Amino acid sequence: MSYNITRRDALALMGGGALAALHVSCSAGSDSGSESGSEPASGSGTESAAVDGPLHYASLTDVARLIESGEISPVELTQMMLERIETLDGRLHSYATLMGAHALAAAVRAEREIQAGYYRGPLHGVPVAVKDLCYTKGVRTMGGLAVLADFVPDHDATVVVRLEEAGAVLLGKLNLTEGAMGGYHPDFEVPVNPWDQELWSGASSSGSGVATAAGLCFASLGSDTGGSIRFPSMANGIVGLKPTYGRVSRYGVLPLAESLDHVGPMTRRTADAAIVLEAIAGFDPADATSLRAPVPSMLAELDRGIVGVRLGFDRGFATEGVDADLLTSMDAALGELERLGASIVPVEMPAFPDSLRDAWFTISSYEARKAHAANFPSRADEYGAYFRDFLEFGSGVTDAAYGEASRLRGEFSERLRATLAEVDAVAVPAGGVPFRVPRELLYRGMDDFGPVIQNVWFRFTAPADFAGTPSLTIPCGANTDGVPHTIQFMGSGLSEPLLCRIGHVYEEATDWHTRHPDV
Repeated sequence: MSYNITRRDALALMGGGALAALHVSCSAGSDSGSESGSEPASGSGTESAAVDGPLHYASLTDVARLIESGEISPVELTQMMLERIETLDGRLHSYATLMGAHALAAAVRAEREIQAGYYRGPLHGVPVAVKDLCYTKGVRTMGGLAVLADFVPDHDATVVVRLEEAGAVLLGKLNLTEGAMGGYHPDFEVPVNPWDQELWSGASSSGSGVATAAGLCFASLGSDTGGSIRFPSMANGIVGLKPTYGRVSRYGVLPLAESLDHVGPMTRRTADAAIVLEAIAGFDPADATSLRAPVPSMLAELDRGIVGVRLGFDRGFATEGVDADLLTSMDAALGELERLGASIVPVEMPAFPDSLRDAWFTISSYEARKAHAANFPSRADEYGAYFRDFLEFGSGVTDAAYGEASRLRGEFSERLRATLAEVDAVAVPAGGVPFRVPRELLYRGMDDFGPVIQNVWFRFTAPADFAGTPSLTIPCGANTDGVPHTIQFMGSGLSEPLLCRIGHVYEEATDWHTRHPDV
């Protein structure tokens, strides 16, 4: 049954939630310690007549409207989310560090500002979370690395500063693979896919994907070096927006490979991703790769429709070796977009052979080895099996080999940009379909990762990282078990407003984004 949440209702539902949230217990450590978790109670969702379905699954856009109108307070909303994390994350393991006291203080501040007539915008008072690569002043930033378990930055990452300037409430830091590569360190939990605990939860931004899909935040930040916004968005059935390289500052974000790293939003609606991107984007003098291009008004673009938009599709490239059910979902999505006014245009995507995959591995491992020079190889025995193998490989990459890999990357990127320039966007798979993988395998070395590698379609994700071009991943269907399918739209540099317009128009006409895991 649906009902409107009043302030009295929320406090009653929390049953002393303000105190519980300050000492919330789950698999994650809090900003004052780490405690054990609890199993979820049945029917733990809170519904509101003001939104469709449980409030924790509401869009960021809808929650912002409720906050601005005074129908719900940031404090009550934050209490509710902390209680939900306490109830569920003991088995989902999406949070590495929960910042309960920090979040409540930010929520109180947001509520006072809004009541005083100072409304900062649609992130004001909204609970969000960030991948544990992002520096948080006074709160540990581990990056999935045991060697950084005690690292407490003395400043915030630029993206954290910008979220807080927009009034967002930071709930905590999200789990990830070790160093944002492929495997996990044994000291850290593997985030659990909320659709099915046996399914892969994605690559390095797995905690961001799980928390967003499970309704444990209204938006999160992930990072993408070879697909780590797209893969967990695909695995968890959410929206992932990988921006243009340099569109979002990486200052204060632990690097994997600096020439390939991107930071971007992961949400449940395209409009929500647009809101977050607008907040975190823009020039930053502290990041030498930061672009000076002005940040557009992302929301202003969403309702322009897609009549006349040219969507490129290379059927041979997009279908070879790809799951047949996913292709059915993608064809249906393209048919719907065509009905809504887009033109589906044949294009020829540049091939992405194994030599380019090897080039990505050469570049990323070489740059990662430099990024970890302070701790590797001097503390090599403190690294997990996979990331230690990866850094050892990078230690053997010569300057000449790195230069040749970079040359191949440059040539490919030129071809990709030329193809993207022919149309407004190109549709391709988002990197695969959710697949089953033994959790213990994810703690092993690189030689044991065959079952993962054979199920991820790197040729659909690495190209946009090579070229630094943006892409949007959105749900577009489901398999016979109800597990989501996704589609990816790739565009030319700085085309994020158009990509979000495509995703938004599609969501307005379909309901795949409204389906959520039963947790």
